[in-house]
Amino acid sequence: MSLDSIIGQLTGHENKVPPVELWDPPYCGEMDIVIKADGSWYYNGSIFKRMSLVKLFASVIKKENDEYFLVTPVEKIKITVEDAPFVLTQWQWQDDCQETIIVATNLDDEFALNPDHRMRLDNNGQLYVTVRRNLEAKVHRNVYYQWVDIVKEVPSETGTALIFQSAGQFYTLGEI
Repeated sequence: MSLDSIIGQLTGHENKVPPVELWDPPYCGEMDIVIKADGSWYYNGSIFKRMSLVKLFASVIKKENDEYFLVTPVEKIKITVEDAPFVLTQWQWQDDCQETIIVATNLDDEFALNPDHRMRLDNNGQLYVTVRRNLEAKVHRNVYYQWVDIVKEVPSETGTALIFQSAGQFYTLGEI
């Protein structure tokens, strides 16, 4: 099991997200790949320098329970993810109507904040958005503060909720 063998198995998948949820290969052990909380990728303690390689590996991440794996059609390798495999780093309105928010991750995944890409607030006040399947991106602090500028204060049962809307859905940044 090596990086080269995984790269060889994934040749041809560079520009698309393979259907890893349909693959159930045998478990082949662990690899010293760590996705840090800031979204940077490390192999054997050294940072990945080739973004194309990071994007390729990110396309085959699978989460089962609370564990993360790189999955190919023939092997499943456990990796370490400190927080979430992606970081939501940018956002913009889809158009001048300001009805739908388009978000982007540190690995250039781009999508609308909508029911397919839900946002959740954890018990520690951290925001996460579903990128694909059950994989999430942690919302970067800069994006959070930009969203604070667009929220509306709405009375709630426990105080005042900080709410904004995208694609007809309401999202909360928390309560004050």
